[in-house]
Amino acid sequence: MNTTPPALLDEAPAGPPRRTGRHLLDVTEVRHLTADTVAVTLHVPTALRDVFAHHPGQHVVVRHRAAAGTELRRSYSVCPPPHAPAALRLVIKRSGPGGFGEHATTRLAPGVRLELSPPTGTFALPRLPGAHHVLLAGGTGITPLAPMAVHALRRDPACRVSLVHSVRTSADAVLADELAEVKDEFVDRFTVLYVLTREDRGSGSGPLARRLDASGVRRVLEAVEARPGPDTTFVLCGPPGLVATARQVLAGLGADPSLVRWELFTADGTPPRAPEPAGRAAGEHRVTALLDGRRRAATVLPDDPVLLDALLRSHPDVPYACREGVCGSCRAKVLSGQVAADGQHALDERDRAAGYTLVCRARPRTPEITLDFDA
Repeated sequence: MNTTPPALLDEAPAGPPRRTGRHLLDVTEVRHLTADTVAVTLHVPTALRDVFAHHPGQHVVVRHRAAAGTELRRSYSVCPPPHAPAALRLVIKRSGPGGFGEHATTRLAPGVRLELSPPTGTFALPRLPGAHHVLLAGGTGITPLAPMAVHALRRDPACRVSLVHSVRTSADAVLADELAEVKDEFVDRFTVLYVLTREDRGSGSGPLARRLDASGVRRVLEAVEARPGPDTTFVLCGPPGLVATARQVLAGLGADPSLVRWELFTADGTPPRAPEPAGRAAGEHRVTALLDGRRRAATVLPDDPVLLDALLRSHPDVPYACREGVCGSCRAKVLSGQVAADGQHALDERDRAAGYTLVCRARPRTPEITLDFDA
């Protein structure tokens, strides 16, 4: 009897991601999903189809110049509809005044052009043949997980998928209609469970009504019969509190860390701590960046919060989006020198061990730093 475990592979493509370059794409549809959320579909010309080919879990960065001349950048997961997995569609929520979400939900219309970076990111569903994939989403964290679920169900006829979506009320459950259609297609292998945190549905059947604290996470795991083991994977996406709680519960239940993947869609807003500069007088630190096969150099000034600010002064094409260590758009490998950084939510233990950092959170610890954005 062969006891060799099945191969565990990520869905994300091998090799360095394509993160450079920007392209103007036409908006073809803006569909309101809720009062503050829209689904935006964009046309990808034939010449750019290879550039914008994507895998479930990847994201793009939208760059928009507001009327006042300020530049807005925001990272969004690619979330194609189940019937058109190759389509480039973004689900965008208004999170506050003045941001791109407000622009998209109030003024964006077909015919408008948006400037996008190519898809990138390593967030992916572990590929474990015949596994039970358990996906836990909070709010708009559903956008990368829904396409993961559909892709797994269609690729692996032996797998089972359980998707838990925590939202405030049933009206906030974006993509619920599409997921219902997927449920009809895979009625024996796909389970969708909604947890309503601000809507009392009583004690009858239907969505659970409670906040997902530790006991709530254990409750939903029991509801979908998710038992940590070699044939069960867990993928989490949502706000920091929910993801941290779920990870703690799974660790307590003995889940294999290699079978638990997670991503945040927002951070706690804590600014990066500035470590003491070392080796030179303040203002004499130098950073060299390799990007798209070219070298870029900059001086780090005393009032630069992070290396990203130093680079952007003379190199505006350096990739970034959230500035909170969440999206991973500014991920780079430290080739020489040392940096200090905290709040690097988009990096896991493997990334850190391999020498990667997020430039939006990193400060120099040595006089000279060399970074590779292409690694």
